[in-house]
Amino acid sequence: MMEINITSVNMNYVNGAVDNVRVNFRGNDDERTITVNGYIPLTPQEFNDNSTIDALRDIVRQKVSERILEVPAQA
Repeated sequence: MMEINITSVNMNYVNGAVDNVRVNFRGNDDERTITVNGYIPLTPQEFNDNSTIDALRDIVRQKVSERILEVPAQA
């Protein structure tokens, strides 16, 4: 199983209001043969709905999985 660690959450403001949120993460499998890291951009509403660490792990796992399984468009 892939272990996901949330390393930081950064909020970007526009005119004093949160415009977007970056959830930075690092992950690896049990054998440490596969590693992933980066950030997932969230809207302020997505962050509010998923602001616990467990919920952020779940949304990172979901969004990373979606990107990995994406089929590239053919030229």
